[in-house]
Amino acid sequence: MDLTPFLDSLQGSNLDEVLLSVAVNGKVALAMKGRFFLRCLCESFRDSSLIGCAVTDERSCLSYLKKEPYELLICTDHLESGNGFELAKQARSLQPHLKVVVLALGDAIPVEYSDAPWLEAVVAEADFIEDQKPLEAAVIAVMGHHSYRSPSLRSGQLPYLSCPRLTPREYEVLDLLASGLTDREIAEQLVVSEETARTYTKRLLKTLEVNNRVQAVLKGMRCGMVQL
Repeated sequence: MDLTPFLDSLQGSNLDEVLLSVAVNGKVALAMKGRFFLRCLCESFRDSSLIGCAVTDERSCLSYLKKEPYELLICTDHLESGNGFELAKQARSLQPHLKVVVLALGDAIPVEYSDAPWLEAVVAEADFIEDQKPLEAAVIAVMGHHSYRSPSLRSGQLPYLSCPRLTPREYEVLDLLASGLTDREIAEQLVVSEETARTYTKRLLKTLEVNNRVQAVLKGMRCGMVQL
C-alpha cells in the first residue's frame, strides 16, 4: 500500500515522538507494516518534507528508490507484502550510499542476513518497550557511518515482559491505537469527547506500565493483545 500521496493525513496524529531531530538532509523512505508505524515515523520527523516515500510493501518502496536518490530508509522486517531485510538488500544495491535501519518486529536477525555488510542497523521491537530510544540511536549511528544493534540483539537476551490484564475498554482503545487513529478519531469511534478519549489512553498506558503510545502498541503486540 502506498500512502505517500496522503502524507498530510499521517501528520498531526498526537502520537509521541519516537525520534528526535537528527542530521538527515536528504530524502527519507519509510516502509512499515501498517498505518500505525507509518504514522509514528512520519510524526517523528520535524521536517515532513524530507519524507519522499511512505509505504507498507516492498515493491512500492523499491519503485520510489528507482526514481531519485534517498539518504535514509527505515523499514520493518515484516511488511504487508515483502520482506524488510530483502528490501534493505535490494535498496542498497540500487543506491549504495543509502543508509538503512531495520526495525525487527520479530526481535531477531535471520541467520542469512546476520553478517551482511549492507545491514548497518537493526533495532529489536522489545527494546522500544524499555524506553531506550534505540531507533533514534540507530539513525544517529548510520548517519555517522557506523553500524548499530539494539541492546537485545547485542546481548542475545530479551528483557522481561509482564502482561497485565486489560479491561474491555482498554482492549478497545489499544485496537484503535494500533489502527493508527488519532485521539479525535478514537473519540469518534467510541462516541465520546476527545478529552475522554485521551483519558482512556492515559489509563491504558498506566495499566501497561509504558510511557507512550508506541510502547503501548508494541507491548500489546508482544503480549498477544493486539495485531497490526
